[in-house]
Amino acid sequence: METASRSIAKAVSYRVLGSTVTGLIVFILTRKISLSAGASALDVVFKLVAYFVHERIWNYIGYGRPKPPDYEI
Repeated sequence: METASRSIAKAVSYRVLGSTVTGLIVFILTRKISLSAGASALDVVFKLVAYFVHERIWNYIGYGRPKPPDYEI
């Protein structure tokens, strides 16, 4: 299970990358820096929260994880 701080670090690094791409796309389509910056800022806030919640929910889902042994010595 991942710690909350690791999930936060992953979410932040992923959002920096994703929001940069979003900002570039908006800028390419509109040629407006202010609109691009605003879209990037909103993208960071909303998707950072969504990613963190998604990661925390998946900590409770056992799919794809090995089962712990029935006993330990």
